Amino acid sequence: MILNEKQLAESTQYLQSKGFDKPEIGIVLGTGLGKLADEIENPIEAHYNHIPFFPLATVEFHTGKLIYGDFQGKKVVVMQGRFHLYEGYDLMDVTYPIRVMHQLGIKKLFISNASGALNLNFKKGDMMLIEDHINLQGSSPLAFKNVANFGDRFVDMLEPYDVDMRQKLIEIAKREGITLQRGVYVSVVGPQLETKAEYRMLKIIGADAVGMSTVPEVIVANHLELPIVAVSVLTDECDPDNLNPVNIQEIIEIAGNTEPKMVKLFRELTKQLSLT
Repeated sequence: MILNEKQLAESTQYLQSKGFDKPEIGIVLGTGLGKLADEIENPIEAHYNHIPFFPLATVEFHTGKLIYGDFQGKKVVVMQGRFHLYEGYDLMDVTYPIRVMHQLGIKKLFISNASGALNLNFKKGDMMLIEDHINLQGSSPLAFKNVANFGDRFVDMLEPYDVDMRQKLIEIAKREGITLQRGVYVSVVGPQLETKAEYRMLKIIGADAVGMSTVPEVIVANHLELPIVAVSVLTDECDPDNLNPVNIQEIIEIAGNTEPKMVKLFRELTKQLSLT
C-alpha cells in the first residue's frame, strides 16, 4: 500500500477552502463522547462524505464530521466520529484524518475513547489517563512502502504520550476533584467483546483497559512528531470472574454521563497550553 501525497494534499486543500485556517489543536472524540463539539465557537463543519478521499464513519453513534473553530482561545479541529478496523477499514484509512489534521497545521493532538476496565481497582464511570499502550491489532499504520516520505520508518515509542500534557492533566484533575486513573491501554480489533479467557490474558500482559481504537492514531502522531495526550472513559468492568452480558446502550450512557468531566479536562488543558 502507498500513501498518496496528492490525495492528502487534495483533502487538506478542500478543508482550507472551507475556512479551516491553521488549527493549533486536533481533538478526536470517541464513542459517546461528542458533546465537546458543542463548545466550539464560530464553527465550520465538513462532513466526511464531502472531504475528498476521506473514509466514512459507519458506526451509528459516530457522527462523521470535522468541526473547526475557537475553543478556549485556541483554533481547533475536532474529529466527531472516528474510524475502526472492525468497520472494514485498513490502518491507512483509520489514521488518514490524523495526517490531514497535521497537514492543516495542528501542533498538539488530544484523543478520547471509551474502553473496558481490566484493572479491578478501576470502576465504570472513571477516566484513565493513558500512559502507555499495547498494540494487539495485528499490524502497524507505518507498514507501507513509501513511509519514509512522511517521517522516520523506525519510530521511537519510548514515550508515545506526551509527558508534559499528561502531567498537566493530572494536576487539573486533582484541582477539579476529578478521579483520573492512570494506566496501560490495550487495543484489539473487535468488534466482538472479549471472552473471560481473553480478559485474563490481557490482564496478565499488563493492560489496565481494553478498547478497539486509539493506538493506530497514536503511532501515526508519533511518526509525525506530533505531541499527543489520550484519556479513556471506562464504561464497563471486565472482571472475568464476575462478567455480565454486554449492554451497548449502558456503555453509551456511562460514556455520556462521564463526558462532562472529560470535556472539563480538555477545556482546562487547552487554556494552559502555549503553542507559540
